[in-house]
Amino acid sequence: MLFGKLLPREGNFFELFNEHAGKITEGAKALMAMLQNYDDPLLREKYAAEVSDAERQADRVTAEVNRMLHRTFITPIDREQIHGLINSMDDILDMVHDVAGTMSLYDIRKVTDEVFRLGELSVRCCARVQDAVSLLPKLSQAQTVEAALKTCEEIDKLETDADRVMRAAMSRLFREEPDVRELIKLKAIYELLETVTDRCEDVANLIEGIVLENS
Repeated sequence: MLFGKLLPREGNFFELFNEHAGKITEGAKALMAMLQNYDDPLLREKYAAEVSDAERQADRVTAEVNRMLHRTFITPIDREQIHGLINSMDDILDMVHDVAGTMSLYDIRKVTDEVFRLGELSVRCCARVQDAVSLLPKLSQAQTVEAALKTCEEIDKLETDADRVMRAAMSRLFREEPDVRELIKLKAIYELLETVTDRCEDVANLIEGIVLENS
């Protein structure tokens, strides 16, 4: 009995999830600000740096969660769920970071309406992920369970909207873009932005499973 009492129990996993989710939203908003100020090189660089900073801070949170998982005897939810959730959350911000980095790497010259639209959907998805994560500590409350499941459904709908926007964007791109190099560049950016919403949907699916198993 003494052995069990000496081992850490619970841990502050939910606090770390919330911290990471906040960084996801920060990174997504910084990416959107970069897109909105893309014609200004100084502002573009400033907001790209903010994306990178959010990604680095989130990586530290992810590492802390994984370290804590090894130190904690009793966890608030299943260990595999904790590991899967934090790493899937990290995938979202990695993808946001990839978008910003690829735009610089490919020397994108223009931001199309479709890039803005996909960026907006990405920000909304990331914000809803943060909302869903914030509800995890309160799953003993029926109204919280309902709210969490509804938020996950909203993320699914946003991902569907992003998929629809990307298909329309690709169709227009291949019909109207005469420069093959620009076509290749923009195609890559469209796909990366849509993948941000895919990763958000992955997290929503994990949260839905956690909610159903622990409510």
